[in-house]
Amino acid sequence: MKTRALAVSFAFAAASLLLPGVPYAQDQKSYNAEEYRAQLKKEVPETIADFKKTDPSIERFFTNSAGYAVFPRIGKAGFIVGGGHGAGEVHSKGNKVLGVATMNLVTVGLQAGAQEFSQIMFFETQAALDRFMQGKFEFGASASAVILTTGASKAKEYRDGVAVFVKSRGGAMAEAALGTQKFSFKAEGGDSMKK
Repeated sequence: MKTRALAVSFAFAAASLLLPGVPYAQDQKSYNAEEYRAQLKKEVPETIADFKKTDPSIERFFTNSAGYAVFPRIGKAGFIVGGGHGAGEVHSKGNKVLGVATMNLVTVGLQAGAQEFSQIMFFETQAALDRFMQGKFEFGASASAVILTTGASKAKEYRDGVAVFVKSRGGAMAEAALGTQKFSFKAEGGDSMKK
């Protein structure tokens, strides 16, 4: 157990050193909480529009899901051990903002480089959305997401109540690594719902 904790700590330390080199990574400007929230409110609709433009058939997930989480920018970097971080908004079916989510990514294996990507997670049922908001959700990043291209969402189905799409924003990373994404959620104007 200590070895795993040490590996996770090393991954985040390494990622922290490498992430400033990620092309197009979060602007170097430091944001206070209010500015950061305003930046998310601007980037989330832009990300949704970009995903819909790239693959119009993704609209069925926006229409049919109980809710979705949009992460406009997730920075990822690594050399053998890697890590990443991003923040986004969580929406209910009617496009009502429920709150803000953060994602932390840890990968271990053959990898080198840095990249930035956007990610949208769709929740098939209210139970799946609730599980996410309660902090009871994580998944292996290497195996669960579909890279968004034209028509990619036509054949995609929910897996364990979730469908995940990613789209590169810049950078390059060669990898054959296993990873895990962990999430936390804070309700709009409230406290973390993690239990």
